[in-house]
Order: sequence, then structure tokens, then C-alpha cells
Amino acid sequence: MIGIILTVLVALEALHIMGLEMFGSPKKQAETFELEEEFTKVPEVRSLLGNQGIYNGMLGVLILLTMVVLNGAAEMTMLKLFMAYIIVVAIYGSMTAAKKIILVQGLPAALALLALILHI
Repeated sequence: MIGIILTVLVALEALHIMGLEMFGSPKKQAETFELEEEFTKVPEVRSLLGNQGIYNGMLGVLILLTMVVLNGAAEMTMLKLFMAYIIVVAIYGSMTAAKKIILVQGLPAALALLALILHI
């Protein structure tokens, strides 16, 4: 049960990040993603953030959809794969973008994965 709750929180976080990336103000994006505000106003950067937002949003939707459509071993396998994927992406993001990504995105996914593996 804890694994499911944590997994839902990870999915909701992905949807929240999508909202920031796609619809956030340049000021909010700069604060959140540790960027210069002027940089976030560049049209190409806004486009890139929006594109990244679509990926985060789809990830959140797919996690939630997996929980609704699948059950049993198939559901657990997919949720574990999604959590592992988020951990890998968070590691890469912390090495290339902002160190805090490993804590903000990676840690919740790691806790969810651990709870799913332990069936708690």
C-alpha cells in the first residue's frame, strides 16, 4: 500500500513538473530549474521546456494509467520499470542540470521502487 501511495505521488510530481515546464512563468521556471530568468524568456528555451514538459506529463499519465488498466504482476512490473526509469533520469539530470534533481525526483522514485519491491 505504501508503494502505491508513493508511486501516485511520483506520478503527480511528474504532472506538476509538466505544468511548470509548459505553463510556468519565466520567473517561476528560472527559480524552479535554477536558470537565469532572461534565459527562460528565450523563445527556443520556452519551446524546449514545453517539449520536456510533454515527456514529464506523459510519464505521469502512463504511471496513473498503468495503475488503472493493469493489475497483478503486469502492473507491478510496469510500475517498477517506471520508477527505475525516473531514477536513471534523475541521476543524469543531477549530473548535467541541477544537483537537486536527484533528491527532488530520484529519491521519491527510489522510495517508491523500494516499497514496491518489498510489497509494503
